[in-house]
Amino acid sequence: MLTKETIREVIMSQRETLNKSELGTPREKEVKIEESFALLITGIRRCGKSTFLHQILKKQKKGYYLNLEDPRLDGFELSDFNKIEIIMEELYGEGGVYFFDEIQNIEKWEKFIRYLIDKKERIIITGSNASLLSRELGTKLTGRYLQIELFPFSFREFLDIKKENPSIKSFEGYLDNGGFPEYLKKENQGILHELLSDVVMKDIAVRFGIKNTNILNKIVIHLISNVGKEFSYNSIKKMFEIKSVQSVIDYISYFENAYLIYSVPRFSYSYKQQQVNPKKVYSIDNGFSYANTASFSKDRGKMLENVIFLGLRRKFKDIFYFQEKNECDFVVKQKEKIIKAIQVCFELNEENKGREINGLISAMERFKLNGGVILTYNQEDQFLIEGKKILVKPAWRWLLEN
Repeated sequence: MLTKETIREVIMSQRETLNKSELGTPREKEVKIEESFALLITGIRRCGKSTFLHQILKKQKKGYYLNLEDPRLDGFELSDFNKIEIIMEELYGEGGVYFFDEIQNIEKWEKFIRYLIDKKERIIITGSNASLLSRELGTKLTGRYLQIELFPFSFREFLDIKKENPSIKSFEGYLDNGGFPEYLKKENQGILHELLSDVVMKDIAVRFGIKNTNILNKIVIHLISNVGKEFSYNSIKKMFEIKSVQSVIDYISYFENAYLIYSVPRFSYSYKQQQVNPKKVYSIDNGFSYANTASFSKDRGKMLENVIFLGLRRKFKDIFYFQEKNECDFVVKQKEKIIKAIQVCFELNEENKGREINGLISAMERFKLNGGVILTYNQEDQFLIEGKKILVKPAWRWLLEN
């Protein structure tokens, strides 16, 4: 429990720091703040959630801001939230929008948010751990929250922060460096090393009581080194000599919930079959994988595939790979229907053209699609095969269109 005066000083100090800080690169996210709902912004550490919160705050006539990761708030308890309400109104007047940064640090925080929702207040909260937030929201705030996922910078946002024009040269920079804002400003790989350490230690090991952090590091580095490749829980179990498959399932779940990786299932209408089949893995960011692994940068095709996956994941949640007689890298489901089929190929040539086109055609026929796309590093073409149109596009142009 903290004194009212301590909390007041922290609130005023944080606001002063915010007022002095730069607004940063505008994000490609539209935000609508609704009464009687909490707007939840989630994403990996250092992807720009706090800056995004600041950008939204600046647009409000009146806002109440508190970053709950501030070490000066050590000892903050649920009952201290009542003091927040009083202090904010004393400092800034009534009727402001509440902004809580990294709220998951406070136990039972959802009770106070529910109280504000019932008062028809407008609230925006951020958090780094999707599992923790969604579990608590599911029980306490059912139907009373909206969610936005924030990622490291898109290619368009990368161009903005770098003040570059779209071109194959600028795209090469994005392909290698990714989109973590602080890293793009300072170009110090130590930032991305520290990020991996922070997520593994604070968001996973400490939170879930895992003492063997060495095995966590080994598994996650293996996964982010092998984007676009299939894995199974059993193969990971054997590779790292882990005693139980359930431990592997838990570890992968922790990595995903902390936004380090994404696992993409093979398409099947059967959910059970999706779980049994091997999955493919993708990384949260190319620069992050480049900095923390030795082999990632050697396969430009997989780097391109990872960027395309992230471009899709910003818009869609239900993404699969398709594999029957032939394979297609991505199919996208929306409202129980597959709406897109996309193949990724660094360079389309006579050796691989048949394989890439056949994989795409197979998916198009399976899901009754009239068109599909092959995304390349910098090629443009089109084919009409059996009445089906295939567009070949440079990935960087596609990313800007989408």
